[in-house]
Amino acid sequence: MPVQLPTIDDLAELAADYELSLELEDLESFQGLMAGNLASYDRLDELTEPSLPVAYPRSPGCRPQPEDNPLNAWYWRSEITGAASGPLLGKTVAIKDNVCVAGVPMMNGSHVLEGYVPEVDATIVTRILEAGGTILGKAVCENFCFSGASHTCATPPVRNPHDPSRTTGGSSSGSGALVAAGEVDLAIGGDQGGSIRIPSSWCGICGLKPTYGLVPYTGAFPIEATVDHVGPMARTVADLALLLEVLAGPDGLDPRQSAGLTGEAYSQALTGDVHGLRVGVVAEGFGWPELSEADVDASVRSAADALAQLGAEVSPVSIPWHRDGRHIWNAIAIEGATLLMVLGNSMGSNWKGHYTTSLLDAYARGRRARVNDFPETVKNVMLLGRYMQERYHGRYYAKAQNLARRLRAAYDQALHGHDLLLMPTLPMKATRIPAADASREESVSRALEMIPNTCPFDVTGHPAISVPCGMSEGLPVGLMLVGRLGEDATVLRAADAFQRQVFTAPAP
Repeated sequence: MPVQLPTIDDLAELAADYELSLELEDLESFQGLMAGNLASYDRLDELTEPSLPVAYPRSPGCRPQPEDNPLNAWYWRSEITGAASGPLLGKTVAIKDNVCVAGVPMMNGSHVLEGYVPEVDATIVTRILEAGGTILGKAVCENFCFSGASHTCATPPVRNPHDPSRTTGGSSSGSGALVAAGEVDLAIGGDQGGSIRIPSSWCGICGLKPTYGLVPYTGAFPIEATVDHVGPMARTVADLALLLEVLAGPDGLDPRQSAGLTGEAYSQALTGDVHGLRVGVVAEGFGWPELSEADVDASVRSAADALAQLGAEVSPVSIPWHRDGRHIWNAIAIEGATLLMVLGNSMGSNWKGHYTTSLLDAYARGRRARVNDFPETVKNVMLLGRYMQERYHGRYYAKAQNLARRLRAAYDQALHGHDLLLMPTLPMKATRIPAADASREESVSRALEMIPNTCPFDVTGHPAISVPCGMSEGLPVGLMLVGRLGEDATVLRAADAFQRQVFTAPAP
């Protein structure tokens, strides 16, 4: 069906929105000019766009029954067997449900997208299958991934394997729970404000937010292109390194990869030896007012002492800019997500790479038909982000992006004298899941309160890992190690040595 020519009324409404003063004859003139432009759109309808490869057979699978999904962590079960050989042979994997898997429904935690079935595999899905991995299905994620807890998804809240009354953390909530419970060996997570590291910390597993651009985001649902990351989650750092080897490297389709990072044999970096590594204990990562719990801070400081006993050179470091990281992230995430995820229908424009057009179209239609089904977190962002853009014209988004360079420089300066930075992944242990009738204020607060240590590194792009470092009151505590840009191997090396020689979280 040809693209329809806008009516005079359509043009009058658009002109009024732009505050253009146009008479009827002006509108008629522009309408005539547009008729010629639309011929190009009609031709586009006749052409077939390139797609992403789908190389391994699969069945549509099914939604699991509650008795087969006690943690509410699976969104969809569909087994896809990869190549007959490869580094992931024998490994089972859960894919976060904001990542396209061809022929398997994708909900992204929201009724707004419910019913969408991708026709493509994300680059990371193809790489997992080519490496011999077996995908067991899609893991629940938070509603459009805009939550660091596990209560905002349209399906029932994902429950922490260590205490079902507690959150797993989010937005990679199902991925964290499934790995911790031993239902899969590995999982894919996404991280824009901490969404790999948060559930890793609270579920007692390992999760790496790689260096920005190291792992292609192609085929995953974006939130804000300058903070979007995907990465590995596993029970051991060794498995993280193995999966990162498979995932890392350019695909030529994701502009986030402009840095040209190629990846490396990360498993070979796991020597178990930290002698000579200089670790800076970041003062500003501890003692967050109204958030930090004393047992969490104490456990992480004990972990720092343990690294020293293993041979690392551990010393304090102060990075005052760290306390401003969450403020910089807020402006970028709120306005950027409004422009890309909401008004840009998840894909936006002005970038080269692969656009998943079916996802864009399905989401745009769902957003208009079911806008009231957005979670309270996203509604808050939509309203504030649009207000800030219209009232302040993007000034604060732009200033935050400029300040992000100063934030990155502050970490880089600290990393000039240290190989790694150390702090709690999260200032507190897993919180209780809010009641179903909790107020909007409680729901939004519980969804975003835990991110002050994690979100700055989504802004700056530094690699950051969460590894279990202790248990308190039956709940895991996570240690975060941050490295120089591109030095993911060093982060993995230290975390692996700590896990093997100091602390391995007990199974739930």
